[in-house]
Amino acid sequence: MDGSPEPADAPLAEAEAALAAVDRDPVSGLPAAERAARRAARAGHAVAASTAERAWGHALLHVGELDNAVRHLSRAAAWGVRAGRADLAAEARYKLAFAILQRGRPQAALREIDAALPDLTGMAAARARAQRAIVLHVIGRLDESLAEFEVALQVLRRHADLLGVQRMLINRALVHSDRHAFAAAERDLLEAETLARELGRPLTIGLIANNLGLMETLRGDVPAALRHLDRAERIIGAHGAQLGTLHQDRAELLLSVGLTAEAKAAAARAVDAYRRERRSLKVPEVQVLLAQAEILSGDPVAALGHARAALRRFRAQGRREWTELARLSVLSAQRAAGQRPRLPGEVIDVMVATLDAAGWPAAALDAAIVAAQVTAERRVRRDEAEPDPTGDAGDARAGVEPAAGRRSRTADVAAGYLSRAAAASRSRGPALVRARGWYARALQRRAEGDARGVLAAVRTGLRVLDEHASAMGATDLRVHAAAHRADLVALGLEVAFEAGRPDGLLEWSERARASRLLAAPVRPPDDPALTALLARLRSVTRDLAGQAAAPAPLLARQADLERRIRDHSRRLAGTPGDAPAAPVTPRDLAASLGPWALVEYVRRGADLHALTVVDGRVAVRRLGATAEAADLIERLTFAVRRDARPYARPEALAASAALRDAAAARLDALLLGPLAEIGDRPLVVVPTGPLHSMPWSLLPSCAGRPVTVAPSATLWHLARTRPAPADGTDGDRSGGAGPGRDGGVGLGRDGVAAGGRVVAVAGPRLPAAGPEAAAVGAIHDGAVLAGAAASVEAVSAALAQAGLAHLAAHGHLSAENPLFSGIALADGPLMAYDVERLPRVPHTLVLAACDSGRSVVRTGDELMGLAVAFLARGTSQLVASVLPIPDAATTPVMVAFHERLAAGRPPAAALAEAQRAVRGDDPRTAAAAAGFVCIGAGAVPVRSRDPERDPSRDASRDRAAIGPMPAPSGGPAR
Repeated sequence: MDGSPEPADAPLAEAEAALAAVDRDPVSGLPAAERAARRAARAGHAVAASTAERAWGHALLHVGELDNAVRHLSRAAAWGVRAGRADLAAEARYKLAFAILQRGRPQAALREIDAALPDLTGMAAARARAQRAIVLHVIGRLDESLAEFEVALQVLRRHADLLGVQRMLINRALVHSDRHAFAAAERDLLEAETLARELGRPLTIGLIANNLGLMETLRGDVPAALRHLDRAERIIGAHGAQLGTLHQDRAELLLSVGLTAEAKAAAARAVDAYRRERRSLKVPEVQVLLAQAEILSGDPVAALGHARAALRRFRAQGRREWTELARLSVLSAQRAAGQRPRLPGEVIDVMVATLDAAGWPAAALDAAIVAAQVTAERRVRRDEAEPDPTGDAGDARAGVEPAAGRRSRTADVAAGYLSRAAAASRSRGPALVRARGWYARALQRRAEGDARGVLAAVRTGLRVLDEHASAMGATDLRVHAAAHRADLVALGLEVAFEAGRPDGLLEWSERARASRLLAAPVRPPDDPALTALLARLRSVTRDLAGQAAAPAPLLARQADLERRIRDHSRRLAGTPGDAPAAPVTPRDLAASLGPWALVEYVRRGADLHALTVVDGRVAVRRLGATAEAADLIERLTFAVRRDARPYARPEALAASAALRDAAAARLDALLLGPLAEIGDRPLVVVPTGPLHSMPWSLLPSCAGRPVTVAPSATLWHLARTRPAPADGTDGDRSGGAGPGRDGGVGLGRDGVAAGGRVVAVAGPRLPAAGPEAAAVGAIHDGAVLAGAAASVEAVSAALAQAGLAHLAAHGHLSAENPLFSGIALADGPLMAYDVERLPRVPHTLVLAACDSGRSVVRTGDELMGLAVAFLARGTSQLVASVLPIPDAATTPVMVAFHERLAAGRPPAAALAEAQRAVRGDDPRTAAAAAGFVCIGAGAVPVRSRDPERDPSRDASRDRAAIGPMPAPSGGPAR
């Protein structure tokens, strides 16, 4: 330095440069603002100090340091006063208002802006009005917010302030989104993104992507929302900016598709971020989301805690509209917990009116429905009402004139609420809002005693939801989104029960279950990124399988890869309008059943009922408590697992046998005993809830009886009757409108499935798997893949060409994410994600692996797992175990089964005969046999072989060809 004095305006020039740098990128501009502020203070340059402190405070706002931001913006205002510049002080005050807003004090923020506005003109006044619009939006005064934005935008456009216009468009789009004016929101955001690119503002592009994700969430386009949010997270994270809002928006998206566990995790991350950033304004908003998630996940007590905490915080913040939203959450949680809230009528009126006036369509609709239900249940009288259980009656009544002597609430008051809610069914809003509107219309018809009108409204609401789900390509999104059908199908089922017509009850039982399996799956396109991620996950999983104690870094890498695969797959779009197949009619079902009987289990509250279809006649009867069946199934499966343990002592085997036989006898009496009409016919069983994991062959009346299990009667009918391609494989269903509509799998013209190739596969680390695969290959003259040849790529190629496939391997059911369920092959697991990508699948499949036939059951008896993935791709029938099975003891069961299958017996009959044949053998062999169930069509033979041929002669020949079977005692489980 040359020691010469700096120009007098140098601090101001530096301060203005720092302000411009912060406007471009608050994070990178922060050091410049700090230097400029210190320099201006040393120089005593009040104007420069006010400008630089404002820049410093603005930057701190964006990095989440609210306390420091408030301090520096307050200094900026003070320096403005010292400089005699009311305009500078006012500009600092409206920035300070935003910091105060983030601290959860919107009314105080509004006062700061209103105090600053008289000292501002032109562009500065326009920016302050934009800030005022943001505060009004937060409070819930959306119409006033839009009006302020409109005034401010005109000024900024007139002065060509592109940065100001860009900021304002982003914030106005949020108001449009909340009002469900999605076209307007999208226009604002896309224009803002164009401006951000022109201005070179990459962080802003990330924030716009976040807002686009929120908009698409509210509109209902889940894959698009995920794509935007993923892009936003990459950009915002790279700039080190705040992620709390993104976590909150992701939680809302996940909640919209019923992914409650993931939604709660994202919401918890949002709360942590907001608290870390001292943005207390946002915390109660997330608590409302958490309350909604807990209600959906079945924990109303936790929901009530979150809702009441949000209510208290909103009251303290003076956010009246949000307070009523929290009150709605409290009431919803109370009703979910079985409580009947009793509120003064005017409290309910104010809640509904406030949320309606706020311009929040979904909240207003739910408020009207809950208001109708509370009113109808309690017939609240103002003079008899208990104190407000939310602790906030006085706040809600503010501004409502006393209504002394007001007539008691009657049914017509509830009808008025429902009429208001039902209007949403005719709107052009998002699918979830329209479906709730149809639910309200169904409730309205029910109150009027119009049963046919109820069912018509419920059908329409379900159609709206099914069309909405069809736009999602990812299986887990479709399955979890089915939770939104719960209220509608429960109402339809209840009306059908009350009508007492078994045929009608069958229709509604079918509509209530496995709806997503009835829609054609979306086969993911060839995707190198997904292929690479799956290969890396296989490698990690294989490494983990070889270690007794898994290293933490390897587990973390596995979890990260699973998350990336899950998120990547969810971006897949579906085929909008691709509705599920209609429920099968009793006449069509009777024709496809022939001599078989169908038993379909239905839950009504805590009770379990059975629908039977025999010779075209449909009957229904109550059986008992669902909880009793669940308890007995748990005992039964526990006993079988004990039988399967190696080297069990005789006394332990005797105890488990007694427990098994007692539980089986009681289950038989509960589930099948009252159904005299089924006689000794072969059975098609359609389970519900806990019955999906039932080992049916252990019931005394099912010993030796062909039994096949199906997710629904409609799915069984379609699998049983659709024609098969000549090569015996399943066609690709992804382009059809439902199972079998594109020439999928099933019967040939002569009633026997086309042959196709036969392949038997042996997975690693199982001594008996190789001999078993060789035996199956010899029985059917098929190909065998074992050792290094049994890679995922080779097995996938073989499955795409096979009519019959047998896979003997370790199995794994992932309860947390069932699409990662799979079987172990030479280079890692073949997962459900892999199955979804197969171009074709075998007509008949045998999964000789632990838990391979077990599914994770979601709301509405929606199923997920490896076996279900094959069924969804089009496999007609499969045999798999719902229990862990011992390796060596499984082989004799599978050989006996395939001998009968090759002799022309259908899978259900072949399995029943094989299970009966080994029942008196070693206990572990009997336990292995007990776990297997036939799923799907079950009645379709897979090979044409002389039915007079003695299977025992085939067994002798085949065993001689491959050598001795391994001893059944000891050894690993599969």
